Amino acid sequence: MPDSATEETLLLVDPDLDFLDWATKHLAAKGLRILRCDDAGKAIKVIEKTHVNVVVSAVLLQPFDGVDLLGRIRAQSPDTLVILTTGFPTTGQIIEATQKGAHDVLRKESLSFELRPVVESALQTVEDRRSAERPAAEIPSMDGRVKIIGVSRALQDVFKLVGRVARSDAPVLISGESGTGKELVAKAVHEYSPRRQREMITINCGAIPENLLESELFGHEKGSFTGAISRREGRFEQADGGTLFLDEIGDMPLSIQVKLLRVLQDGSFSRVGANDMLKTDVRIVAATHKNLAAEVSAGRFREDLFYRLNVVELRIPPLRERPEDIPLLAEYFLQRITRKNGMARIRISSEATASLVTHHWPGNVRELENTMARACALASSQILLPADIPLAAAPGRTSALANGLDQVINSAPAEMPLMSWLSKQVVGHLLDRSGGDLKEAAAALGVELAEVKKILASKD
Repeated sequence: MPDSATEETLLLVDPDLDFLDWATKHLAAKGLRILRCDDAGKAIKVIEKTHVNVVVSAVLLQPFDGVDLLGRIRAQSPDTLVILTTGFPTTGQIIEATQKGAHDVLRKESLSFELRPVVESALQTVEDRRSAERPAAEIPSMDGRVKIIGVSRALQDVFKLVGRVARSDAPVLISGESGTGKELVAKAVHEYSPRRQREMITINCGAIPENLLESELFGHEKGSFTGAISRREGRFEQADGGTLFLDEIGDMPLSIQVKLLRVLQDGSFSRVGANDMLKTDVRIVAATHKNLAAEVSAGRFREDLFYRLNVVELRIPPLRERPEDIPLLAEYFLQRITRKNGMARIRISSEATASLVTHHWPGNVRELENTMARACALASSQILLPADIPLAAAPGRTSALANGLDQVINSAPAEMPLMSWLSKQVVGHLLDRSGGDLKEAAAALGVELAEVKKILASKD
């Protein structure tokens, strides 16, 4: 069991102390305890004394390497997830690590944008395992595979399309605003498909520099560019027989789009620096928050690639279009957050739920999750009231407030300082509300009684 019921435990193992410092800061999060050591022997001693949820370990270690460490951890603590990091993992290393149960194998050069999401995914896997051990029916799910919360007709229509399209190998384009859950839908397409026994590999096209994206997708030969010290398989080779999820496809550079088009046409590609053509059998699922038709018109996205990808489109509706899903999602996030942080159960009042349902949610489900996390952190009791939930002003409300303020300011007399006039208007309003009670008006403003009298005595 973990040393603290309120924390998950992450162990970093690397001989590079500078890397340990960077990774500790990069991965720091509430509810996550980070331990660290610089060799494999020390790591085993930590595992013996402490239950560790996730280990991030270098392959090059002393007195034995990271793959050997992986095997020992799995034998001693089968529930611990291990992520290995190395400069340029060979095919043999990846196969051996996978056979021994590695959660993932990451290249050192990509850790700045891959490490945090992979660790978060591993911690979510830990949480999902814990949820699976609890009585069912607490949290809705799609047949226990991918948790997509919702009962709205709009979302049910998406589920139906997933069920139909998953059986085929046709490319799928998932569209929707940021934060709507496009990656969850992509996972559902994969997990309900005949390819579910193989891996779904995800790559964010907008998070990787153009000069690295081609190598990331298609691989490279030794010496093909500075730093290419060995041959490397790309994501298309690694995903052979499975699914490749291209997130934020709208951000893919035109130069890479040309090469992707060829893979979609006949399944062939070449590594960077190679002349020979390779074949792959990969199902492509792409996602974007952009309007790709508009991107085509603007010349930022190839028209032929757009039609190749857009064989089946799954549009994920924004949260404001499915308000009946908001109470379910809020309750789900409350349960997950309080369990993860070892907190007593927090309930949400009907008034607070009503305020959530009427909110605009420009950040969609991701914004709702963050809002519930803040509400839990700031809660003063076990029942959330509307005042406990920090909601950003909707665009329409912001403009209405600005328009009202403009009207008030425009009505101020030119001969009187604006702040003095505004202060007097506010005090007058408070006196009307309190029946002329100066003390009550002063208390509402948080000032002394003498200050209220001074404001009232100012000349019009």
